[in-house]
Amino acid sequence: MLLTRERLAALADAGLCHVQISFQGNEPAVADRVAGLKNAHEKKIEVARWTRELELPLTVNAVMHRQNLHQLADIVQMAVDLDADRLEVANVQYYGWALKNRAALMPTLEQIEETSRIVEEAAVRLKGILAIDYVVPDYYALRPKKCMGGWGRQFFNISPAGKVLPCHAAESITGLEFESVRSNHSIAWIWQNSEAFNRYRGTGWMKEPCRSCEFREIDFGGCRCQAFALTGDAGNTDPACTLSPMHEQLFKQAELEAASENTRFVYRNFAGGTLETGDNHGA
Repeated sequence: MLLTRERLAALADAGLCHVQISFQGNEPAVADRVAGLKNAHEKKIEVARWTRELELPLTVNAVMHRQNLHQLADIVQMAVDLDADRLEVANVQYYGWALKNRAALMPTLEQIEETSRIVEEAAVRLKGILAIDYVVPDYYALRPKKCMGGWGRQFFNISPAGKVLPCHAAESITGLEFESVRSNHSIAWIWQNSEAFNRYRGTGWMKEPCRSCEFREIDFGGCRCQAFALTGDAGNTDPACTLSPMHEQLFKQAELEAASENTRFVYRNFAGGTLETGDNHGA
């Protein structure tokens, strides 16, 4: 781990104004297994404490799925104990390596109903102490989420390689070229004029059923990355929407995978992934 308390303090002095830390459980056995890294949970707890010691706002991002939802109530308490300002109960979104692991991660409908109950109760009980956001899995939703507030409308992300992206997962859409901060163009020019940011901005790019939908300027067709991952065309309706011809198939797929006995993870690496075996948790 490269982050130290001194480096975090230097980042705060340089203008860092908020820290968000993702947790995969409330204790090491589950959290380190999901993360694929030994002692990851312990280090995250340490960084969370540094964050509050430096008086920086802290968000705990609880990445939830079938194999850790039983710990949700304890994760809520962990966020309180860490003096977090906000807790995001974020069910896994199935892009990239999460998509490869979907069968091992997909929660059951009963789990989602119990999750909703826990979140609703905690939101009332902890009002004024901990703000709680809740993200339902797209596969069980009726309407798609307004991903990143709409493509190229409110947000951009700069990748470690310097690429300016409309969302964190945008590079998963093959065929799009993203400008770099190292190019001859300013960030303002990239935001306003680059082909990638304008490709799915607004509503002019939409096909049916999005084009004539009354919600087209509310959800902007849902997630472009998910549409690409599941249909092969980022311009299609996000299958999370009930108007998508793939929605029913998606829901049935979720039910089947949630009921499966597949619990083994495929850990990310440059060789195409390592299947979890025995005590090998990808660490």
